[in-house]
Amino acid sequence: MPKLPTKRTLSIALAATAGAAALSLALVSTTSATAAAPPSVSGSPEGAFTRIADFYGSYVDAMYDGDGVTADRLRSFYLSEPLQRELRQWEDTHHANGVLRAQNVPVEWKVTSTGSGAGKTNATVTLTWSASSTTQIRVQADLRTKKITAITD
Repeated sequence: MPKLPTKRTLSIALAATAGAAALSLALVSTTSATAAAPPSVSGSPEGAFTRIADFYGSYVDAMYDGDGVTADRLRSFYLSEPLQRELRQWEDTHHANGVLRAQNVPVEWKVTSTGSGAGKTNATVTLTWSASSTTQIRVQADLRTKKITAITD
């Protein structure tokens, strides 16, 4: 007849099994919890704020690729005519790109809503130039036309 384990041996074996199970569960939970969700971008052609984000994303891409024709078309489509005239004057005075408020092209951009009111929506555009250098631009768009009407430092 086989000898049955003592209470102490059985307790140690059960504790080791429970510990291993807990460790396995913790590893699975940690891996699942830290796995990054896939990136996503969304918007609506009906929203003036989305139009600001769409413009800056496309404009930075065009400038980064050296595609001045596309950049000009984007300005024509997204920016009000008075703003286009204002930017040309600003650029003549400052010898820099009025949309980006710089001579360079940023490596990253981020658009953050700062609210809406009086028929306008407002956003802050953060342009990243390097790991330690960012600038912010204030942008305003008309809620009715969805055209960008103001870009300021």
